[in-house]
Amino acid sequence: MSCTFEQHLIDETIRFHGHSCPGLAIGIRAAEAALSEMAGVGTADLVCVAETDMCGVDGIQYLTGCTYGKGNFLHRDYGKMAFAFYSRKNDKGIRLVFRPESRGELDGEMPALMAKSVEKTITGEEQERLQQLRQEMQKRLMTLPIEELFTVQQLHERAPRPAKILESLVCQDCGENTMESRTRRFSGRTLCIPCFAKVEQKV
Repeated sequence: MSCTFEQHLIDETIRFHGHSCPGLAIGIRAAEAALSEMAGVGTADLVCVAETDMCGVDGIQYLTGCTYGKGNFLHRDYGKMAFAFYSRKNDKGIRLVFRPESRGELDGEMPALMAKSVEKTITGEEQERLQQLRQEMQKRLMTLPIEELFTVQQLHERAPRPAKILESLVCQDCGENTMESRTRRFSGRTLCIPCFAKVEQKV
């Protein structure tokens, strides 16, 4: 089944991200699945935990209202194409894990061409082929049924707690205010993380 978001919302999401790409399509479909599964949960109670920082997170932020600034969008740097959504209203949660096989046969050519593009060794003909493959992949990802795109896992743990306002401490090296939970102690001094990294050494 094709993506159920109205086209104007998809277009706005693309403008927000800056371009259209397969990664953004994955995020759009993840947002679609989350809003369907968590119907009735307002943006104040919805929380997303992304296990990647790829293009799709922009789609999720734009379409769900989960944002870094509100503290209800969290990034866990696990390197997985997975997104967990929680309701603080009723402790309901789901985790969507992207299914690599959903890329189908189109994924056969793309990795090598993308590597050439990054290395700037790609020919004009190959660049055209890569663009064609990306467009076909986007169309595929936007039209496959959700169950073919993601494995959906039900979560039973509580949503991550809301952000707390903590005291700021002055780093005794650079003199900048730093949130207390992000400071480090070294040789009896309170340091911010960058200043701590300058002096702390591991063998």
